[in-house]
Amino acid sequence: MIVTDKFVYLHLHKSGGTFVNECLMRFFPSAKMLGYHLPHHMIPTEFAQLPTLGFVRSPWSYYVSWYAFQSQMAQPNALFRVVSENRSLDFQGTLRNMLDLGSNNAMLDRLVGLLPNAYGSQGLNLPGFALEPIRGCGKGLYSYLFDYIYGGGETEAVLGRVENLRADLLGFLETIDGSLTPPLREFIEEAAPRNRSRHDAFRGYYNEETAALVGERDSLVVERFGYSFAD
Repeated sequence: MIVTDKFVYLHLHKSGGTFVNECLMRFFPSAKMLGYHLPHHMIPTEFAQLPTLGFVRSPWSYYVSWYAFQSQMAQPNALFRVVSENRSLDFQGTLRNMLDLGSNNAMLDRLVGLLPNAYGSQGLNLPGFALEPIRGCGKGLYSYLFDYIYGGGETEAVLGRVENLRADLLGFLETIDGSLTPPLREFIEEAAPRNRSRHDAFRGYYNEETAALVGERDSLVVERFGYSFAD
Protein backbone atom coordinates (compact mmCIF):
# COMPACT_ATOMS: atom_id res chain seq x y z
CA MET A 1 0.00 0.00 0.00
CA ILE A 2 1.33 3.39 -1.06
CA VAL A 3 -0.39 6.60 0.00
CA THR A 4 0.15 10.00 -1.58
CA ASP A 5 -1.56 13.31 -0.92
CA LYS A 6 -3.78 12.68 -3.96
CA PHE A 7 -4.52 8.93 -4.12
CA VAL A 8 -3.80 5.50 -2.65
CA TYR A 9 -2.33 2.51 -4.49
CA LEU A 10 -3.13 -1.09 -3.47
CA HIS A 11 -0.89 -3.89 -4.69
CA LEU A 12 -2.61 -7.17 -5.63
CA HIS A 13 -0.20 -10.11 -5.76
CA LYS A 14 1.60 -10.71 -9.10
CA SER A 15 -0.42 -7.96 -10.78
CA GLY A 16 2.05 -5.34 -11.96
CA GLY A 17 2.86 -4.01 -8.52
CA THR A 18 6.66 -3.86 -8.68
CA PHE A 19 6.54 -1.51 -11.67
CA VAL A 20 3.83 0.69 -10.16
CA ASN A 21 5.50 0.78 -6.74
CA GLU A 22 8.78 1.97 -8.22
CA CYS A 23 7.02 4.53 -10.38
CA LEU A 24 5.08 6.08 -7.51
CA MET A 25 7.95 6.10 -5.03
CA ARG A 26 10.24 7.70 -7.60
CA PHE A 27 7.98 10.45 -8.91
CA PHE A 28 5.61 11.38 -6.06
CA PRO A 29 7.40 13.28 -3.25
CA SER A 30 4.47 12.68 -0.87
CA ALA A 31 4.43 8.89 -1.49
CA LYS A 32 4.77 6.68 1.58
CA MET A 33 4.93 2.90 1.61
CA LEU A 34 2.68 1.83 4.48
CA GLY A 35 2.90 -1.90 3.92
CA TYR A 36 3.09 -4.68 1.36
CA HIS A 37 -0.07 -6.28 -0.10
CA LEU A 38 -2.24 -4.63 2.52
CA PRO A 39 -6.03 -4.68 1.94
CA HIS A 40 -8.39 -1.78 1.31
CA HIS A 41 -9.90 -1.81 4.80
CA MET A 42 -6.46 -1.02 6.27
CA ILE A 43 -6.17 2.35 4.52
CA PRO A 44 -5.67 4.90 7.34
CA THR A 45 -8.68 7.09 8.07
CA GLU A 46 -6.98 10.27 6.86
CA PHE A 47 -6.55 8.76 3.37
CA ALA A 48 -9.80 6.78 3.17
CA GLN A 49 -11.64 9.33 0.98
CA LEU A 50 -8.87 9.60 -1.62
CA PRO A 51 -9.16 7.85 -5.00
CA THR A 52 -7.78 4.31 -4.87
CA LEU A 53 -5.82 2.66 -7.68
CA GLY A 54 -5.25 -1.04 -8.28
CA PHE A 55 -4.57 -3.54 -11.07
CA VAL A 56 -5.94 -6.95 -12.00
CA ARG A 57 -4.96 -9.58 -14.56
CA SER A 58 -6.36 -12.67 -16.23
CA PRO A 59 -6.55 -15.44 -13.61
CA TRP A 60 -5.19 -17.95 -16.14
CA SER A 61 -2.15 -15.73 -16.60
CA TYR A 62 -1.79 -15.12 -12.86
CA TYR A 63 -1.53 -18.79 -11.90
CA VAL A 64 1.18 -19.46 -14.49
CA SER A 65 3.16 -16.36 -13.49
CA TRP A 66 2.92 -17.26 -9.81
CA TYR A 67 3.89 -20.89 -10.39
CA ALA A 68 6.85 -19.98 -12.60
CA PHE A 69 8.11 -17.38 -10.14
CA GLN A 70 7.89 -19.61 -7.08
CA SER A 71 9.18 -22.78 -8.74
CA GLN A 72 12.34 -20.94 -9.80
CA MET A 73 13.10 -19.75 -6.26
CA ALA A 74 15.62 -21.54 -4.06
CA GLN A 75 13.26 -21.07 -1.11
CA PRO A 76 9.66 -20.72 -2.28
CA ASN A 77 7.04 -19.45 0.09
CA ALA A 78 4.79 -21.53 2.35
CA LEU A 79 1.86 -21.37 -0.06
CA PHE A 80 3.89 -22.90 -2.87
CA ARG A 81 5.40 -25.55 -0.62
CA VAL A 82 1.98 -26.69 0.57
CA VAL A 83 0.05 -26.67 -2.71
CA SER A 84 2.94 -28.19 -4.69
CA GLU A 85 3.53 -30.76 -1.95
CA ASN A 86 7.11 -29.59 -1.59
CA ARG A 87 7.75 -29.40 -5.36
CA SER A 88 6.53 -32.95 -6.01
CA LEU A 89 3.60 -31.77 -8.17
CA ASP A 90 3.71 -30.24 -11.63
CA PHE A 91 1.73 -27.16 -12.63
CA GLN A 92 -1.52 -29.10 -13.12
CA GLY A 93 -1.40 -30.71 -9.70
CA THR A 94 -0.28 -27.53 -7.96
CA LEU A 95 -3.03 -25.53 -9.63
CA ARG A 96 -5.73 -27.99 -8.59
CA ASN A 97 -4.59 -27.68 -4.99
CA MET A 98 -4.62 -23.88 -5.22
CA LEU A 99 -8.14 -23.92 -6.58
CA ASP A 100 -9.22 -26.38 -3.87
CA LEU A 101 -7.78 -24.48 -0.90
CA GLY A 102 -11.21 -23.39 0.26
CA SER A 103 -12.65 -26.91 0.23
CA ASN A 104 -9.65 -28.95 1.40
CA ASN A 105 -9.71 -28.38 5.14
CA ALA A 106 -6.61 -30.42 5.91
CA MET A 107 -4.51 -28.57 3.34
CA LEU A 108 -5.81 -25.18 4.43
CA ASP A 109 -5.16 -26.00 8.09
CA ARG A 110 -1.59 -26.96 7.26
CA LEU A 111 -1.01 -23.77 5.30
CA VAL A 112 -2.59 -21.46 7.86
CA GLY A 113 -0.35 -23.04 10.48
CA LEU A 114 2.73 -22.11 8.46
CA LEU A 115 1.70 -18.52 7.78
CA PRO A 116 2.68 -15.71 10.16
CA ASN A 117 0.29 -14.34 12.76
CA ALA A 118 0.85 -10.71 11.77
CA TYR A 119 1.63 -8.60 8.71
CA GLY A 120 5.23 -8.17 7.61
CA SER A 121 6.95 -6.11 4.94
CA GLN A 122 7.64 -8.48 2.05
CA GLY A 123 6.65 -11.59 0.13
CA LEU A 124 3.14 -13.00 0.23
CA ASN A 125 2.42 -11.02 3.41
CA LEU A 126 -0.76 -12.94 4.12
CA PRO A 127 -1.19 -13.83 7.79
CA GLY A 128 -3.03 -17.03 8.61
CA PHE A 129 -6.10 -15.16 9.85
CA ALA A 130 -6.32 -13.28 6.53
CA LEU A 131 -6.41 -16.52 4.50
CA GLU A 132 -8.76 -18.41 6.84
CA PRO A 133 -11.96 -16.88 5.31
CA ILE A 134 -11.25 -18.70 2.03
CA ARG A 135 -12.62 -21.81 3.75
CA GLY A 136 -15.86 -22.81 2.07
CA CYS A 137 -16.12 -19.64 -0.06
CA GLY A 138 -15.89 -21.46 -3.40
CA LYS A 139 -13.42 -18.99 -4.91
CA GLY A 140 -10.10 -19.66 -6.57
CA LEU A 141 -7.14 -18.16 -4.77
CA TYR A 142 -6.74 -15.25 -7.17
CA SER A 143 -10.38 -14.21 -6.86
CA TYR A 144 -10.11 -14.54 -3.09
CA LEU A 145 -7.03 -12.30 -3.04
CA PHE A 146 -8.74 -9.84 -5.39
CA ASP A 147 -11.71 -9.52 -3.05
CA TYR A 148 -9.45 -9.43 0.00
CA ILE A 149 -7.27 -6.59 -1.33
CA TYR A 150 -9.92 -4.42 -3.00
CA GLY A 151 -13.07 -5.11 -0.99
CA GLY A 152 -14.30 -3.60 2.24
CA GLY A 153 -13.20 -0.01 1.80
CA GLU A 154 -15.06 3.28 1.94
CA THR A 155 -14.34 4.08 -1.70
CA GLU A 156 -14.30 1.69 -4.65
CA ALA A 157 -10.90 1.22 -6.26
CA VAL A 158 -10.22 2.26 -9.84
CA LEU A 159 -8.90 -0.93 -11.39
CA GLY A 160 -6.69 -1.12 -14.46
CA ARG A 161 -5.56 -4.28 -16.23
CA VAL A 162 -2.03 -5.64 -16.17
CA GLU A 163 -2.44 -6.43 -19.86
CA ASN A 164 -2.85 -2.67 -20.47
CA LEU A 165 -0.88 -1.45 -17.47
CA ARG A 166 0.99 1.49 -18.99
CA ALA A 167 -2.03 3.02 -20.72
CA ASP A 168 -4.32 2.43 -17.74
CA LEU A 169 -1.80 3.93 -15.32
CA LEU A 170 -1.42 6.98 -17.54
CA GLY A 171 -5.20 7.25 -17.82
CA PHE A 172 -5.64 7.21 -14.05
CA LEU A 173 -2.91 9.78 -13.42
CA GLU A 174 -4.40 12.08 -16.06
CA THR A 175 -7.47 12.34 -13.82
CA ILE A 176 -5.34 13.41 -10.83
CA ASP A 177 -4.65 17.13 -11.08
CA GLY A 178 -1.03 17.97 -11.79
CA SER A 179 0.28 14.43 -11.37
CA LEU A 180 1.41 13.52 -14.87
CA THR A 181 4.73 15.30 -15.39
CA PRO A 182 6.83 14.71 -18.53
CA PRO A 183 9.45 12.60 -16.69
CA LEU A 184 6.71 10.48 -15.14
CA ARG A 185 5.05 9.94 -18.51
CA GLU A 186 8.40 8.96 -20.01
CA PHE A 187 9.02 6.41 -17.27
CA ILE A 188 5.58 4.82 -17.68
CA GLU A 189 5.87 4.65 -21.44
CA GLU A 190 9.49 3.52 -21.77
CA ALA A 191 10.83 1.89 -18.59
CA ALA A 192 11.53 -1.82 -18.78
CA PRO A 193 9.12 -4.25 -17.06
CA ARG A 194 9.96 -5.17 -13.49
CA ASN A 195 10.03 -8.54 -11.71
CA ARG A 196 8.60 -10.54 -14.62
CA SER A 197 8.35 -14.30 -14.30
CA ARG A 198 10.18 -16.40 -16.89
CA HIS A 199 7.69 -18.70 -18.59
CA ASP A 200 6.15 -19.60 -21.94
CA ALA A 201 2.70 -18.42 -23.08
CA PHE A 202 0.27 -19.27 -20.29
CA ARG A 203 -2.20 -21.25 -22.42
CA GLY A 204 0.37 -24.00 -22.98
CA TYR A 205 0.37 -24.84 -19.25
CA TYR A 206 -3.30 -25.81 -19.17
CA ASN A 207 -5.35 -28.74 -20.32
CA GLU A 208 -9.08 -28.48 -21.02
CA GLU A 209 -10.00 -29.51 -17.47
CA THR A 210 -7.80 -27.07 -15.60
CA ALA A 211 -8.62 -24.18 -17.95
CA ALA A 212 -12.33 -24.74 -17.29
CA LEU A 213 -11.72 -25.06 -13.54
CA VAL A 214 -10.05 -21.64 -13.39
CA GLY A 215 -12.98 -20.15 -15.31
CA GLU A 216 -15.36 -21.62 -12.74
CA ARG A 217 -13.50 -20.88 -9.51
CA ASP A 218 -12.32 -17.44 -10.61
CA SER A 219 -15.57 -16.33 -12.21
CA LEU A 220 -15.59 -13.28 -9.91
CA VAL A 221 -12.68 -11.78 -11.84
CA VAL A 222 -13.36 -13.43 -15.21
CA GLU A 223 -16.92 -12.15 -15.49
CA ARG A 224 -16.35 -8.71 -13.99
CA PHE A 225 -13.50 -7.89 -16.36
CA GLY A 226 -14.57 -9.93 -19.37
CA TYR A 227 -11.54 -12.22 -19.41
CA SER A 228 -11.50 -15.46 -21.36
CA PHE A 229 -8.96 -18.22 -21.79
CA ALA A 230 -8.53 -17.15 -25.44
CA ASP A 231 -7.40 -13.61 -24.48
